[in-house]
Amino acid sequence: MAETNNVVVLKSSRQLKGLFTIIRNRDTKREDFIFYSDRIIRLLIEEGLNCLPFEETTITTPTGAEYNGVSFASKICGVSIVRAGESMEAGLRAVCKHIKIGKILIQRDEETAMPKLLYAKLPNDIAKRHVLLLDPMLATGGTVTQAIEVLLERGVKEENIVFINLVAAPEGIKYFQDRHPKVKIVTGEIDERLNEKKYIMPGIGDFGDLYFGTNHH
Repeated sequence: MAETNNVVVLKSSRQLKGLFTIIRNRDTKREDFIFYSDRIIRLLIEEGLNCLPFEETTITTPTGAEYNGVSFASKICGVSIVRAGESMEAGLRAVCKHIKIGKILIQRDEETAMPKLLYAKLPNDIAKRHVLLLDPMLATGGTVTQAIEVLLERGVKEENIVFINLVAAPEGIKYFQDRHPKVKIVTGEIDERLNEKKYIMPGIGDFGDLYFGTNHH
């Protein structure tokens, strides 16, 4: 799959590969899954912040010298896709002090198999902000596409959205980009494919269940 400017994959390293090896291993204990997932999430959020606009600014250091630096040029907020996306909120708060975080709940309609919006609580001034959209997995792309529609209806500009996820399937990236080409995707790794049940392969499994210690089975 050809990468575009709007798909950013974390630079592969032994350390990152090691973190993914731990969280993908089905024998990993839950507390280790959480700890190492949180480390990857922090890296992803730092990368997501790199996608935001900065403006040049000059400050004075304690030595009295001037330093030419940069500062954030826009207000930002986070939006998590409930429930798995909530696993990424602590990582965002650890990096961005006092950040506002909204929530969107989407569930698949059992009859139509289409994603359906159940709940959205977003900052009132979200239209003026850059949005970091949080959901750990990009599989088919259906859920996150629906979430983007909600943000656009609230006045957020498509180019002001950065979607942050740990693992993405090529099919999901294509589906998503065909519909919202201006949204940036920041992901940890791009996996091989979706299987016939639309699970990411090799994947991780149900990230929300693993992180929060719940199991639907």
